[in-house]
Amino acid sequence: MPAPPPWVDNLPLVGSRIAAEWRAIAALSPDELYDRAAPWAAKGGRWLIGKAGTLLLFFLHLLLTLILSALLYYRGEVVAAGVRAFGSRLAGPAGEQAIALAGQAIRAVALGVIVTAFVQASLGGIGIYFAGVPLPAFLTALMFVLGVAQIGPAPVLLLSVGWLFWKDANVAASILLVWALFVSSIDNVVRPILIKRGADLPLLLIFAGVSGGLLGFGVVGLFIGPVVLAVAYTLLTGWIKQRPPESGSLR
Repeated sequence: MPAPPPWVDNLPLVGSRIAAEWRAIAALSPDELYDRAAPWAAKGGRWLIGKAGTLLLFFLHLLLTLILSALLYYRGEVVAAGVRAFGSRLAGPAGEQAIALAGQAIRAVALGVIVTAFVQASLGGIGIYFAGVPLPAFLTALMFVLGVAQIGPAPVLLLSVGWLFWKDANVAASILLVWALFVSSIDNVVRPILIKRGADLPLLLIFAGVSGGLLGFGVVGLFIGPVVLAVAYTLLTGWIKQRPPESGSLR
C-alpha cells in the first residue's frame, strides 16, 4: 500500500490523524494487511451484494412502472373517464372532485421531481465542468438519474471532490465541495415549491406528504404521501365548510 499523498496532512482537523493511520497501514506486511482487512472485506462484500440486489429491484420496479405508464397513456382518456365515473358513482360530485385532485397532485409531484432533478444535475454539471473533472456530460446524466431516483447528486459530486483532492487540486476541490453542499440541499426548497405550483395546497402539507411518503414507502411514497394528504385535506375542508341542513319545526 503506498504512502499517503501530501495533501492528506493538510486536511483540517483530521488530516494528521488520517495520515498517521495511513502510514501505519502502509507499513504492514501483506499477511498482516490481509488479516486486518479480511473481516471488513467480508462485511463490505455482504453490504455490496445487498445494495446491488436493492438497486436491481428498484430498476425492475422502474421498468414495470414505465410499461404500465405506457399502457395507461395509450388509452389514457378512456382510463381517466372510467376513474372519474367510478368516483362520481361512489361519492357523487365530491368523489369526482377527489379523483381530479388526486390526478392533479400526482402530476404536480412528477413535475416537481423531474424539474428538481434537472436543476440539480445542471448545476452539478456546471460545477464539475469548471472544476476540471473528466467526463462532465456522463456525470451530469448520472446525477439526473440519481435525482429522479431520489438519491440526489451528492455521491457523484463528493466522488469528484475526492478525485480533485487526490490530484492535489485543493482549491478547485474546496470550491466544488461548497458548491456540492449547495446543490445537494436545494431540492428541499425547490421540489415543494414546484409541487405547490402544480397543486394549490398549503406548502407545509406538501412538504409533510413528500417527506413522510418518502420515509414510509420509499420512492413511490413521493406520490402516495401528497395524494393522500391532498385528498384528505380537500374532503375535510369541504365537509367543514358545508352547512348542515336546517331542521324544520316539529308539528
